[in-house]
Amino acid sequence: MKINNWFFCLFAGLLLFIVSGCHTDNLIDTNERLPERNWSYVKKIKAIAAIKDPAIVYNIRFKLRITADYSYSNIYILMHLTGPDHKKVTRRYEYRLAEKDGRWRGNGSGNLYTYELPLLTGYHFAQAGDYTIEVEQNMRDNPLKEVSDAGISVSLK
Repeated sequence: MKINNWFFCLFAGLLLFIVSGCHTDNLIDTNERLPERNWSYVKKIKAIAAIKDPAIVYNIRFKLRITADYSYSNIYILMHLTGPDHKKVTRRYEYRLAEKDGRWRGNGSGNLYTYELPLLTGYHFAQAGDYTIEVEQNMRDNPLKEVSDAGISVSLK
C-alpha cells in the first residue's frame, strides 16, 4: 500500500510540473533569425497581437541576439505600433548592450549574447482588436552586422 501511495504522489507531482511548465503569460513570443547575421533597414520584425480586453495590462519587449563581434556598445531601434483604427505610433529607443569596459550586458552562451529589452511596460491597449507591432534597426550601418536574431514578446504584466 505504501508503494502505491508513493507512486501516486510521484505521478501527481510530475503531472503538475508538466502542466504548470506549459502555462505561459506570453500572448506573443516571436524570434526571427536574420540571414547571414545581417539586419537591413527593410527587414522589420513584425508581430500581431489580438487584444480582446483593453483593461488587461501588458508588457511589450524587444528580443535581440548578437554575436561577440557586434561593433557597437548600443543599438537604436524604431518601434511602430498600429492599432485597429490604423493609427500608427512610432517611438525610437536606444539600448546599451555593453558596459563601459566592453563587457556585454546580455546573457552569454558561447559567442552569442541575448537581450530582452522593454518597449512598453504596464501598457494598456486603447481598444480591442488587432495591433501590429514592428521593430526596425535604426543604426547608421545598413545592414547592421552580427545581429543573429530579433523578436517581439507581448506578455501579461
